[in-house]
Amino acid sequence: MSNYVFLIDQNKTPLNPVHPTQARKLLNSGKAAVFRRYPFTLILKRAIENPNVYPLTLKIDPGSKFTGIALVTNRGDVIWGMELQHRGQQIKDSLEHRRAVRRGRRNRNTRYREARFFNRKRPNGWLAPSLRHRVLTTETWVKRLQKFTPIDSIVQELVKFDTQAIQNPEISGTQYQQGTFHGYECREYLLEKWNRQCAYCPVKDVPLEIEHIQPKSKGGSDRISNLCLACHKCNQRKGNKNIKDFLKGKPDVLNRVLRQASSPLKDAASVNSTRWALFNAFKSFGLPIKTGTGGQTKFNRIRFGLPKAHWIDAACVGSFEIVKLITTKILRVKATGFGGRQRCQTDKFGYPQKHRPLRPILGFCTGDIVRASVPKGKYAGTFTARVCPMSHGYGEFVIDKKRRSIKLEYLTPVHRKDGYDYA
Repeated sequence: MSNYVFLIDQNKTPLNPVHPTQARKLLNSGKAAVFRRYPFTLILKRAIENPNVYPLTLKIDPGSKFTGIALVTNRGDVIWGMELQHRGQQIKDSLEHRRAVRRGRRNRNTRYREARFFNRKRPNGWLAPSLRHRVLTTETWVKRLQKFTPIDSIVQELVKFDTQAIQNPEISGTQYQQGTFHGYECREYLLEKWNRQCAYCPVKDVPLEIEHIQPKSKGGSDRISNLCLACHKCNQRKGNKNIKDFLKGKPDVLNRVLRQASSPLKDAASVNSTRWALFNAFKSFGLPIKTGTGGQTKFNRIRFGLPKAHWIDAACVGSFEIVKLITTKILRVKATGFGGRQRCQTDKFGYPQKHRPLRPILGFCTGDIVRASVPKGKYAGTFTARVCPMSHGYGEFVIDKKRRSIKLEYLTPVHRKDGYDYA
């Protein structure tokens, strides 16, 4: 069953979420109208005095790539769920691209520049933009849900990962103070770890090269867990291919390489960095906040026999007696941002093609979700998609992987662009 539908009265006071069937009856009878498409919200055409609402608990399972959100009643019914996909890696890639362009420009200009990074001070609680994004997007959605639902408390999974135990589960005592290279150099460590042979073929007694399992051009790091040894032929043949694509026809070798290489710690580090920033952001809402551990969440999920999912993990955060999944079709949200600030669109050679206007065109902006009702012609029919308006009065759509151009007068706005994609 789908998520429950949010309901507000004429004064925009949040009421109890209603079942989809009841929401359909309110729309058909004319007692309510659609107030917002995502999350789907109805507004009554009259005000409710002293509404009798039951409190809801907002449960959040923060993650590095996905954050699970669930609304639970005091009886343990999960009536609404959502999975929010972050774009932290996209922000990091954009910043690195900008840094590369800036350094190239400065290297071309031979004027001497005095080193100045020592006079930059970061305030307390500073987070990198890719990490700050996770905090801000989660905070934004909590504010939205607080507008449309009677939330009386927040439960957050406040988890901390032991990154050294992830690499070596048997670590203890003074081993925490000794790094991976204790008693080794990098190359000698790799030679012993990979048995002095190529990781991709059984070649031995040849010069071996240090190779990145996950290419640096695709988000890989220089951590020792991402390094292996390869002969010159395998290293050149792999290039910057994904390890799964390169060893597609050798599943045994792929499993051996992935098993021998440790899992990356980027996701664990991002969760550790943002957990208290999220907690302090939730405190500003003035609601009671409770926390739960990751082990407690897993215990609750296994105890009630629930499948693994981000929004189900959110519903299992904290301590409770019972939980029941009323909904199965949840809202899936992907953070996309508002696009670049570049006004001059260029082709692949850098020559200008067209100018992107700042103002809306006939009330539409690029990225708005609209409903097109075309009465006649090649594209006659009704469909819903995102629009890219043009100054000559037409808008472009992508439907069934084909680009179409339709007059803007045939369009009706459904949801204004807000930096998110919905499914």
